[in-house]
Amino acid sequence: MKKILIMGLPGAGKTTLALELAKLLNAVHFNADEIRKEINKDLKFSVEDRLEQARRMGVLCDIATRSGQFAVADFVCPTRETRAAFGDAFVVWVNRIPVRDFADTTKLFVPPDDSDVVVTDEGSPLYWATKIKKQLIPTFNSKAPTAFMLGRYQPFHDGHKALIVEGINRVGQVCIAIRDTQGTDEKNPFSFEEVEANIRKGMLDYEGKYTIIRVPNITNIFYGRDVGYKIEQIDLDKKLQEISATKIRNEILK
Repeated sequence: MKKILIMGLPGAGKTTLALELAKLLNAVHFNADEIRKEINKDLKFSVEDRLEQARRMGVLCDIATRSGQFAVADFVCPTRETRAAFGDAFVVWVNRIPVRDFADTTKLFVPPDDSDVVVTDEGSPLYWATKIKKQLIPTFNSKAPTAFMLGRYQPFHDGHKALIVEGINRVGQVCIAIRDTQGTDEKNPFSFEEVEANIRKGMLDYEGKYTIIRVPNITNIFYGRDVGYKIEQIDLDKKLQEISATKIRNEILK
């Protein structure tokens, strides 16, 4: 889930937490007060306007996430109806004692019963931001069962992605080994850094499920008896198998 709602009573520390989390996730951050000031000047604080504010905040986040980025919105979002208007999201409830009291909002506020994280008085904003990040982006575990994918990826395309995703689905995580082949012939024009950047861009939805390593131009793989792993071919559907790296390369290098 790339869309994150940080909600709670006024003065509870939502914006401070949102700023910390946005830095950790390199996310787009939408603060309700700023949005009201710059964009939603037509909205006040009636029940209807609160619903519309939540809906617009949700739409802004949806647009931002289309590029693969995280989007963090922080505002009171006081009722079940406003949270429904915001839309599906990873919900963080800042359940701290507010430093200010807004009687009307406090009276209206209904605590969520389905939040993903409940932030309490214990722990700094950075502590909670780090904890939330770990839930949103799993950490690659080098000791866990891992699939190994070796290739040139010149360039990385949907067929490669499908293979890697299938490896993740079968084993849980993948080590992507990029052969160091730049300049060996006309089929290998891209540097390791370019290939790595393309893979990371294509695998945004699988962060924490893969790691990338640089390896020599491996042309042969040998193994002995009972080596503790198996080598298996993954058969993709015909459309994916017919993707031509040469054709894509030629288009890129025109």
